[in-house]
Amino acid sequence: MSTASSKPQLLHLVFGGELKSLESHEFRDLEHVDIVGIFPDYASAYAAWKSAAQRTVDNATTRYFVVHLHRLLEPDAKDPGKTAS
Repeated sequence: MSTASSKPQLLHLVFGGELKSLESHEFRDLEHVDIVGIFPDYASAYAAWKSAAQRTVDNATTRYFVVHLHRLLEPDAKDPGKTAS
């Protein structure tokens, strides 16, 4: 249960692996996709993404991604991290 002073839980998924080519998002082998984890906010997901990406810096075809799960779960909800333009 959340309180008025707590931050909303905005789930993010971090995953990656070796791509077939640099021009696509298609993985070479789905059995070897690395699921780093699900994180409660973007800051912690970004830290996990950065760590995973740095571990694989020598392989140019390996990429990691951050997926905003909260946007998939509630596509019509306003994102508290965005400001009006």
